Amino acid sequence: MTPPALIGLEVAGDAEAWRRAGFAVDDDGVLQLGHVAIRTGVGASGIAGWTLGDVAGRADSSTDSEPDAAAAHPNGSLLLDHLVVMTDDPERTIESYAQLGLEVRRIRDLGNGKSQTFFRAGEVVIEVVGPVGRGDGDGGERMWGLSPTVADLDACARLLGDRLGQIKDATQPGRKIATLRHEACGLTIPVAFMSPEPDRSAR
Repeated sequence: MTPPALIGLEVAGDAEAWRRAGFAVDDDGVLQLGHVAIRTGVGASGIAGWTLGDVAGRADSSTDSEPDAAAAHPNGSLLLDHLVVMTDDPERTIESYAQLGLEVRRIRDLGNGKSQTFFRAGEVVIEVVGPVGRGDGDGGERMWGLSPTVADLDACARLLGDRLGQIKDATQPGRKIATLRHEACGLTIPVAFMSPEPDRSAR
C-alpha cells in the first residue's frame, strides 16, 4: 500500500503576510508548493491542520511541481521539503501516524533525550521532534514549521534582504539553509528555506 501524500495545509497569517515572505498567493488565499496547497488566513497562529491523500486523485491534480510552474513564487520556492512537528511523546505520534499509513523512514538521536523521526508523505518529509515538554509550548503535538526548497537560495536572500537570516550549511549534505525572520513578515510560523538537493534542481 502506498503511503498517503501531504496535499494540503491550513496556516495562520493573511495573504499579504505570506506575500511579504516572497510567496505567490492566489485570490482565494492559497499558495501552492509542489503538490501541497496551503490555505492562508486560518486560525490565530501556527498551522491549523493538514490533509493527507492521493496526489493523483486530487480535484486540482493538474497542478504539478515542475520547476517552471513553482518558480512563480518570487522567492523561488519549488516545493515543500519538510513539515516539522513537535511532540511530547514520539512513540504516541509514531503510532498515530502508522494508523494514517505513514511509515518511519529514519530516527536520529539528538541527545538530551530528544530525537528526530522522519516520515515520507509524497514529496514532503515529515520531521517529528520530541519529546517536547510544556516549557517548549503547550505540550501534546503540534505542527510547528515549514521548510520549502528554493531554486536559488542566494536569489531568495537578495529578494528578502534583512527578512532572511544568514545562509549556512544544512544538516543534509551539500545543501544550504536560511531562516526567515517570520515575525518581520507578520507570520507566526517558523520558515526555513533550503537549497535544492545537489544532484537535481528539485526533489
